Amino acid sequence: MAGRSPGEILASDRTPTSAPDNTMAWAVDRLKGFQEQHGMLDAIGIAAFGPIDLRPSSSTYGHLLSTPKPQWSHADILELITRAFDVPVVVASDVEGAALAEGLAGAGRNADPLVYLTVGTGIGAGVLANDRPVRGLLHPEIGHIAVPRQPGDRFPGTCPFHGDCLEGMASGPAMSRRWGKPTEELSGALRDKALALEAAYLAAGLRTIVFCYAPQRIVVGGGVGLTPGLLPLVRKALKAALGGYPGLNDFSDAQFVRSAELGVMAGPTGALVLAQRAQGGQSGW
Repeated sequence: MAGRSPGEILASDRTPTSAPDNTMAWAVDRLKGFQEQHGMLDAIGIAAFGPIDLRPSSSTYGHLLSTPKPQWSHADILELITRAFDVPVVVASDVEGAALAEGLAGAGRNADPLVYLTVGTGIGAGVLANDRPVRGLLHPEIGHIAVPRQPGDRFPGTCPFHGDCLEGMASGPAMSRRWGKPTEELSGALRDKALALEAAYLAAGLRTIVFCYAPQRIVVGGGVGLTPGLLPLVRKALKAALGGYPGLNDFSDAQFVRSAELGVMAGPTGALVLAQRAQGGQSGW
């Protein structure tokens, strides 16, 4: 995506993720094409899937860490970009970018702290406080928190690292393997059963988010997260999961857990905001 601001997008493009070298070479080529069409780039923002090393002082800054995506573990996603363009470059996780975009122009407006949770091929979350990402040695990896197994559920989970973590039990691949078909193909009583179980696992994850980050709002996106009828079930299950503690009515409000508004454009829009901040010298946000 190229633009002057989130409200002034000049061009965008997308391609399926393939091998790292091919994907990053495509990105460099498209950025050069954007330059030819719209003028020289002032800065570049990257919102990348993870886990990724986001510590500028680290020798592996901008490298992916151990990821289930084939061939991408330890890939350096910055090297080709910084070699090809002599402009400021800042990198964040894709869910941090989406959180920033939803906070500025989507369902997370005026909420701080804000958590953006994506439920799709994987499960990840971006956590913003004071309009900055919450990070330590790593960005939060909420998709890999432990969740209590639901009564009678014998599904082993799909996470190659932890098996039955939140991602292993509630991601899109987990739904497909558990029920024998993708979420969007489920119907009737099977769909109702699947969504009820999905809501229970997501509510368990949201309970941890509530108690650890105390956000003012949680925005849910992703292909599974935006399944029609799912979020009302999640809200109801979250109320039960909280067990009346700490007694704030805010957590039961329909505005507390909301559907993402920017869809597939959240991540790219967040990358554009990152570029704006890099241009202003905010390389570390």
